[in-house]
Amino acid sequence: MPIDKDTVSKVSNLARIKIDNNQLEKISKELEAVMGWIDSLSEVETSGIEPVANVTGQKLPLREDKVTDGGYSDKILNNAPEKEGGFFVVPKVIE
Repeated sequence: MPIDKDTVSKVSNLARIKIDNNQLEKISKELEAVMGWIDSLSEVETSGIEPVANVTGQKLPLREDKVTDGGYSDKILNNAPEKEGGFFVVPKVIE
């Protein structure tokens, strides 16, 4: 799947990732290689193979779903360079 520099530039802009113009060619080739590898997975013969959730077949006990606040928001917010009203303050990304 060909990925040109314009596509890389557009996707990086949408993801708000800054990529220098001199890196666009290199990154487009790397993404083409990744997409080629992903595309090659469709050629793998999988008929007759049962889908599995894990390779060991081990069944782990499930916990009851409970909604909690986690109990440690203060510890998490202590890592924030800037916070306000119990929330992280982040740069505006939507114009």
